[in-house]
Amino acid sequence: MAHRNARLTPHGRLLLCRRIECEGWSVAAAAAAAGVSRQTAWKWRRRLAVEGLCGLAGRRSARRRPPERIGGALLRRIVALRLRLRIGPHWIGWLTGAPRSSVYAVLRRLHLNRLRSLEPREPVRRYVWPNAGDLVHLDTKKLGRIASGGGWHFVGRSLANRHRGLGWNYVHVAVDDATRLAYAEELPDERDVTAAAFLERALAFYAARGVEVRRLLTDNGNAYRSQAFRRTTEGAGLQHLFTRPYRPQTNGKAEAFVKLVQNGWAYRRPYASGQERLMALDRYLLYYNHYRPHGGLDGLTPMQRLAL
Repeated sequence: MAHRNARLTPHGRLLLCRRIECEGWSVAAAAAAAGVSRQTAWKWRRRLAVEGLCGLAGRRSARRRPPERIGGALLRRIVALRLRLRIGPHWIGWLTGAPRSSVYAVLRRLHLNRLRSLEPREPVRRYVWPNAGDLVHLDTKKLGRIASGGGWHFVGRSLANRHRGLGWNYVHVAVDDATRLAYAEELPDERDVTAAAFLERALAFYAARGVEVRRLLTDNGNAYRSQAFRRTTEGAGLQHLFTRPYRPQTNGKAEAFVKLVQNGWAYRRPYASGQERLMALDRYLLYYNHYRPHGGLDGLTPMQRLAL
């Protein structure tokens, strides 16, 4: 089988060989006339002599006999060394005599190539507090300040780099655990006094809808550990809970809402200015709380769940 870049067809290969054998051309001259190397000319001459005209036909470049898969006792030993000693392909190859590439292929085939896959997965623990206000999740997300036309999500990184140095804003979010009723603001920073002031406005938002907040859950950020924030929580009579360090899934409802805010509002479309994006946040919150069916609420909206 001739590939698309082949210089010679079977007829051209035969002509090359005849020039050498019958017309007395040198191998170098015949190769140059055919536009191939001397090594290629020698190859076709040798194949014609050994195999006849059939030797001038094209061949597949794939191996005639694919390599055998490692199995049996060697496979079991590789797996045992990986699970027991947590060593990589180099060490396993030295201990078993198998090529490193073959060991790695075995580990990939059995999904043992990453160390984290060797550890048992921690079971998913889902919980929902029974009543509105039993627990409210707080979180923040950094958003780049935008110039006209939007950020790099819409104009690309090369054009967005012209606006570097504009700084960052922060979206502060609050989500009720039982109803998923949410409140959010885009603020210029995530300092302690800013987070404390946001908490006061969030509590007023929930109180206006008949929700008395009793507990808060936040991560271990400096703003949430600050004295200003503690004074606000104590003044409101709230129990403040913290997530486990390096375990963002503990605050999963807030993390999930942050993603919804990003996709449904922040990166939904390009905004002409930061003020336009800020005004669109209120419209998105209205849609989320009153009209968007929530998968975690069996298709109800947060306000419908609150009314039950």
